[in-house]
Amino acid sequence: GGGCSCCLAAALPLLLLLLPAGCPVRAQNDTEPIVLEGKCLVVCDSSPSADGAITSSLGISVRSGSAKVAFSATRSTNHEPSEMSNRTMTIYFDQVLVNIGNHFDLTSSIFVAPRKGIYSFSFHVVKVYNRQTIQVSLMQNGYPVISAFAGDQDVTREAASNGVLLLMEREDKVHLKLERGNLMGGWKYSTFSGFLVFPL
Repeated sequence: GGGCSCCLAAALPLLLLLLPAGCPVRAQNDTEPIVLEGKCLVVCDSSPSADGAITSSLGISVRSGSAKVAFSATRSTNHEPSEMSNRTMTIYFDQVLVNIGNHFDLTSSIFVAPRKGIYSFSFHVVKVYNRQTIQVSLMQNGYPVISAFAGDQDVTREAASNGVLLLMEREDKVHLKLERGNLMGGWKYSTFSGFLVFPL
């Protein structure tokens, strides 16, 4: 009849439901109930939704592997403001360590949220010279959300770090902005990371 069209061989997401003995479950064609006696019912759907959720024939939504989002980038050279070809003062990264889902664009060094959810971001930057101050802001859609500051005049390799949880909508953008100073990038001292904690 109108049974599930996917299977293990198709490698599609599966939902395992452990049902109590004697619990009736309606089949997809809504005819006779199926009575299970302490068995596992495998339910799947070949049409995942746009946000990575799988809605089973029983109306239960589960998350698929495509909901995994994470990135981590480093900079291997010093970051002088004179390098930047625009006036946004975006901090550019030149190496990606992790980019699950490919939502961090290395060229622009901007992360674009693939779906609505709670995201975690952190960054760690090191200033190049002593007797200078650095300030870095994490920007969401062009607006500063958090900042980090390092301004000890007697310390050459002082670091600035911060982290935050953000509620992001689909297509929201996040990047780092160098508000002042110069960053050290050699030996990958400056990093930027983020991941999806859970979708909403």
